[in-house]
Amino acid sequence: MAKTVNRRLFIKKSLSASAGLTLAAGHKEQVLKAKSTDQSTDGQTPDRQKSTNIDMPMSRIRHVEISRLICGGNLIIGSSHDRDLIYVASLMRHYFTDNKIIETWQICEECGINTMIGPVNSPYALGEDPTIRVYNRYRNEWGGKIQWIAQTYPKTYDLTGSIQTAIDNGAVGAFIHGGIGDNWVRNNRVDLLAKVFEFIKKNGLIAGCACHSLEVPMALEKAGVNVDFYMKTLHSGDYWSATPKDERPERGLPRHDNMWCTKPEQTIEFMRNVKKPWIAFKVLAAGAIHPQKGFRFAFENGADFANVGMFDFQVREDALIMRDIITEIKRKGRDRPWMA
Repeated sequence: MAKTVNRRLFIKKSLSASAGLTLAAGHKEQVLKAKSTDQSTDGQTPDRQKSTNIDMPMSRIRHVEISRLICGGNLIIGSSHDRDLIYVASLMRHYFTDNKIIETWQICEECGINTMIGPVNSPYALGEDPTIRVYNRYRNEWGGKIQWIAQTYPKTYDLTGSIQTAIDNGAVGAFIHGGIGDNWVRNNRVDLLAKVFEFIKKNGLIAGCACHSLEVPMALEKAGVNVDFYMKTLHSGDYWSATPKDERPERGLPRHDNMWCTKPEQTIEFMRNVKKPWIAFKVLAAGAIHPQKGFRFAFENGADFANVGMFDFQVREDALIMRDIITEIKRKGRDRPWMA
């Protein structure tokens, strides 16, 4: 890592010297900040100005108003579901500098996306997880308003520590990471999930559980656990790199990193009768499905919100697609009632 950093500094200094540049790093950051601030007010460039024309559909989970399209957080930590492409995680972390993360959230707000989902010190991050640090900068230094639903990592010996960190850093909601939700239900520890939800709600946040396995909402509904929302994967199984049906495991996910909802038909059928808000994730199968197809599949089949990882240059197009699809679905109707 040190060699990489030194090499980058050497290249940067060489380029600066050859161009006769003497701009200090601190001053450069202030210039970037001022430029970005100008673009989010009356001094916006034409493309950024157009972003404000999007009337993003909104709804509520309890007292929290949330845009139907939510900005995901995997990309900024390098958790990019890159299958066998070993360079992609590093590429994500190099691309998503602090300023790029901030710019992405700014564009989200300009497009009517008022919520992002991000982890609390994710163990899956490539290096340092920047989410909390950059979120606090965005709110305190830049005046950003985007709200945070935290992905948390409770442990059997410490149910609340990760959640307390989310509370201390201004999250409006918290949910249990999908792998943990899957594992605890598989090991008959629904009682632990219930205790976590109780702690989250006692502290004024909306409480949710993420999962890849349909067994999770099935178990929680059967036990009557008081959770505010589910985060359940949903995507079709007909894209090119999807695991063939006869190779999909009965429980868990396929060995290869290319599928996150192995039973979409069963998921749609069960969730039709669940009377709690549903935030669908992996709706694009980590970039394998076009938003036009993935968003339509998710919302026609019952999702109330979609959590989607987006590059800054994808946000506006995704927001427009989302708005148009939801407008059409609300006009035509769908089988599952809107639960939010």
